[in-house]
Amino acid sequence: MAGRTVGLTVELRTLRYFIAVLEAGSLSRAAGSLYVAQPALTAQIRKLEEELGAQLFERSHAGMTPTPAGLQLYQDARRLLSDAAAVRERVRSLPQGPEGSVTVALPFLLASLLMGPVLAALKASHPRIRVFVLDDLSLLVKKAMQDRRADIGILVDQAQVDGLRCQPFAREAMYFCGLDADGAVAPLLQRRARHAHPDIAFSAAVALPLVLQSRRFSIRQCVEDAAAAQGLVLNIAHEHDSARVIRSLYACGAGFTFTPACALPSSPARSGWLVARVVQPELQRRYSLATAADRPLDAAAAVVAQALEHEARTLIARGRWEAEWLGAATMP
Repeated sequence: MAGRTVGLTVELRTLRYFIAVLEAGSLSRAAGSLYVAQPALTAQIRKLEEELGAQLFERSHAGMTPTPAGLQLYQDARRLLSDAAAVRERVRSLPQGPEGSVTVALPFLLASLLMGPVLAALKASHPRIRVFVLDDLSLLVKKAMQDRRADIGILVDQAQVDGLRCQPFAREAMYFCGLDADGAVAPLLQRRARHAHPDIAFSAAVALPLVLQSRRFSIRQCVEDAAAAQGLVLNIAHEHDSARVIRSLYACGAGFTFTPACALPSSPARSGWLVARVVQPELQRRYSLATAADRPLDAAAAVVAQALEHEARTLIARGRWEAEWLGAATMP
């Protein structure tokens, strides 16, 4: 091998073939044990000798006898393969990806749309990350972030909050929903070409019997503000804080309600069910992705933030969430 520069191109598989031939003392016996055709094995040994620039075997009718270079390579190859196996085992024993617990706080209506796909995707891609979900009123989501009970929050209509880093996430329209059993509301709707749902003027909507939660809920506040701006009075038929009670009331025809686009996939599919986009003015709901301002996300939380972003964008792109992506960058 003197006078030649040997490139490090020898594959571990070729070294295994070489060891098998030396230990078997015969190409035919080695080929049988390796389940490799003898001509292919012969070609591998010759290629190895050419790469190393040395004869590794003395060939005779009695078999294959290693040369001094062959014996040296045999010792080195066994050590190399042993080291490679140890490296492989060490890599396999390392934790696969980030590990840790992450708490996400978000409004319960958005949680029903977003968190199922997010948790399923994370279970498959990052099984060592445990995600806890706080789904609550938007006001309590904000408080959970301020109290540091959550690592990541999706806030409603909060562009800036002291102590939090907020980035735009998505914007969705508000819809007017309820059971129009006798078809009396249908004439108030304005049909739009190429849109899934018709429009209803805000002034017409608030004149109908309404089923709403109290003023501490963000949806009620949004409706109250729009009504006050137009000098309108809400026709409240029922007021309850329980989302389940509200749903039961408007599902049985006791009145109509306002709901964000993220809740539309869970709307009842039944005859007479009305869903219309609110216009004049168009009511909107904005979401921000929030984290603590004084510390960066750890690796596990960063993965969860990316998963939230990816799933939101996917739902919007596929038309399952009638919303506009606002281009929040992944949190640092």
